[in-house]
Amino acid sequence: MNLDLNEGAALVNDIFKGLPVLNELMQVVIAPPFLHIRQTGEQLTGMIDVHLGAQNCHSESSGAYTGEISAGMLKSADVEYVILGHSERREYFKEDDALISKKINQALNNELKVIFCCGEPLEIRDAGTQNNYVENQVKAGLFHLGEEHFKNITIAYEPIWAIGTGRTATSVQAQEMHAHIRSVIESQYGADTAGNLSILYGGSCKPSNAAELFACPDVDGGLIGGASLKASEFLGIINAMVDA
Repeated sequence: MNLDLNEGAALVNDIFKGLPVLNELMQVVIAPPFLHIRQTGEQLTGMIDVHLGAQNCHSESSGAYTGEISAGMLKSADVEYVILGHSERREYFKEDDALISKKINQALNNELKVIFCCGEPLEIRDAGTQNNYVENQVKAGLFHLGEEHFKNITIAYEPIWAIGTGRTATSVQAQEMHAHIRSVIESQYGADTAGNLSILYGGSCKPSNAAELFACPDVDGGLIGGASLKASEFLGIINAMVDA
């Protein structure tokens, strides 16, 4: 929930000005607030490797849910991706696994691609039970899906304990969790599905640590928060991915 329309337009323009050449395996997704979606979509016209996303959608297709946005509405605005299960939605709006699963169904039914977020809070990391915690989130959110749906699923790992707490997740810790998530998917859907799945890191990724993170074999990209609000920082992360 940042930037007014003019500020948002300027940010997107500045990102475009500095965007490096991406290969066929790389994508950038911009997921602005709902109010910005039409404007950002128009700015994206003609861009091949930059895609439009949304930060959330509702679990129902329509109805008396004042202030909410449906997956169908997003699709009609040419949105391609939607972020679901974000740690802030789970914490501040008390979204549980069952609700997030319903949202995923709505998104897929409307031909949206899903960026599914999972991750553990500080007390879980300190207790050493983070693998079980995240595994249960993945199973509850995704294991009702058929294998064919995973071409439209991306997973984003958010170590909540490393966001705004003064503690930092190392690249080793990121790789360990990403490898675990991939093994969980492999156990249910097989090696091909797990190998083709993109798993993003969402724990305070910035230009100074992006190269080290992206060098990890199971870290396929980043879900960028605060660093995406400054074009120079966001471009620094994109450049680190290109170099990796």
